[in-house]
This record gives sequence, C-alpha cells and structure tokens, in this order.
Amino acid sequence: MIYLINTRQDMINQKILITGAAGFIGSSLADDLLAKGFSIMGIDNFDSFYTRDIKETNISNALKHNLYSFQEGDIRDMEFLNSCFSGFRPDIVIHLAAKAGVRPSIKNPASYYDVNVNGTLNMLEAMRKNKIGRMLFASSSSVYGNNKKIPFAESDNVDFPVSPYAASKKACELLCHTYHHLFDMDIFCLRFFTVYGPRQRPDLAINKFTRALLNDEPITLFGDGSTSRDYTHISDILQGIGQAMENLKGFGIFNLGESNAISLKELVALLENSTGKKADIKYLPMQDGDVLRTFADISRAKSVLGYNPVVNIADGISNYVEWVRVNNRNF
Repeated sequence: MIYLINTRQDMINQKILITGAAGFIGSSLADDLLAKGFSIMGIDNFDSFYTRDIKETNISNALKHNLYSFQEGDIRDMEFLNSCFSGFRPDIVIHLAAKAGVRPSIKNPASYYDVNVNGTLNMLEAMRKNKIGRMLFASSSSVYGNNKKIPFAESDNVDFPVSPYAASKKACELLCHTYHHLFDMDIFCLRFFTVYGPRQRPDLAINKFTRALLNDEPITLFGDGSTSRDYTHISDILQGIGQAMENLKGFGIFNLGESNAISLKELVALLENSTGKKADIKYLPMQDGDVLRTFADISRAKSVLGYNPVVNIADGISNYVEWVRVNNRNF
C-alpha cells in the first residue's frame, strides 16, 4: 500500500520525525516516505483508544526498513522528546499524535487537553530547545464547528468549536502561530477533512459501516442521515502532506479535503453497492459535538501547495471495501 508522494529530488534523504506514527495516517505516511528514501523516526504511545495489535500491524512493514526507527513514548514526556530530538535531529517534524474522536472528548475533556494541547506545547518546546525549526501540524475540519458558510475557507472565523476535541485543535493552531512568531519556526497547520482508506481507525463511520455490512449487522445513523461530510482519501492527504513539506516556509493554514460533501445516506448507498449487501439501518438522535456538515474550500491549498485531490468517493469506497476483504482487517 504505497502511494509514493511526489517529492522534489533535493528533499530526498532528509530526516523526518512523525508523531502518532502507528496510527492510520502516520503509518501510511511513513511507508510512503520510506519508499522515497527519507529517514524516518516514528513516535507513538499506543494509546488505548483502539487495540494495540492494529497499530502494531500498521507499522510492521516499516519496522523492517533500514531507514526506519521507532520509539514508544508519550509526547507529554519532555525527557523522552528531548532524547528523540537530540539523537535523531530531524529536518522536519510531522506532528500527528493526538487523542482522537469528537464524542469521547465530551466525556473526558481534561485528557484531550492534556494530550493534544500540552503535548503539542511540549513538541514545540522540544523543537525550540533542540533548534529544530520546521513542523507540519495535523489540525482538523472540526475547528469550523457548525459554520454556516459553505464551503469552509481558512479565512473563516473558527471561534465557535462545538466539542473539546475541536477546541483543542484550535488551541494548538494558536500555539503553532505563537512559536512561529517568537522563534521564527516554519509551521503549516493542515486541516484534514474526514480521512478514510486502508488502515482507517475502527471507530470511524466508513470502517464501522463496512464491517457491519460484511457481517450482516445493523448500521446506526445518528440523525436522519442528512448530515454530510467531505470525505478525503488517504492518498490525497499524503499528497497534500508531501506538497506541504516541499513548500514549508513561514506560517500557514491549509484545508486538505476533496471539496465534495456527501450525506450519510449517500455514503451508506455507496457502501451497499461496493459490498453487495443491503443495510439494516437503525436511527438514533444526533449526538452532542457532531456537526451538520463539513465541506472544504481547497483553493488556497491548490494555489500555494499545488494540492490536487484525485480520488472520488465512489472509487475510494470501492478501494477500501476491497482492501478490507483482502486483508480481513477489523472484522
């Protein structure tokens, strides 16, 4: 599962430190960068949000690569971070580690702020102390809350998050700007829009719905099925990350999405078509923290980074269902 980020020749052999390296996006990114000749250090604490064996499988191929090293540890541990930075001396930090999930953040907001905000502050401090000046930070479309303007643009007001998770990501963006301003760090904040594809987290809708359909189990929809999301295939996210690496200078915020929102009902229909199964749908009320829609304006990412997503949702869903079947993952 190599997507081969198109990277400038003069960047090859650079050293990249990836936090959250055993997760869905982090492990996919590491595999691609290794295939291009980058040296990678991966950091992950194997958070219990989902089972460790999934994450160990995610990094199993990378661990065989001579350009890959992995350190198990927590971004809240400054001694651990300093040892990683001083030993590896990365050219770029790609900070993906975070406690994920909107709904769980409502139940345990303190934990989300501790990991996401304090952890990001630790990363920035470790970079400052070790004179590492370049970072890509994984932000989220959730910062837009229930923004009424469609599509969502980076210039929109994001002062009204509707979950602690979203608020923590906005706080991290502010910290990134502060460190850029004070210490002249080059930092881009990348707002990911509902990433899916091989290795997707088991708590996310496409993964859950696919497993339910293939196992002839009911699907639960919160609301009437009209809420919509801008689903972005992992290969397009990796393309955007690669282009952000190439253009990393100063401070910037960029949406990485498909710029094409579909409803939950439409998503289920695509999954029914790809699996050949009819969904047994159970409807429940909307949950606190959920937004009505996400929809990315990607004009800034296109013009500044050269970002150009190419995987439409129908093809992406078909690809994902086939991957699940072949790998028998997450059943």
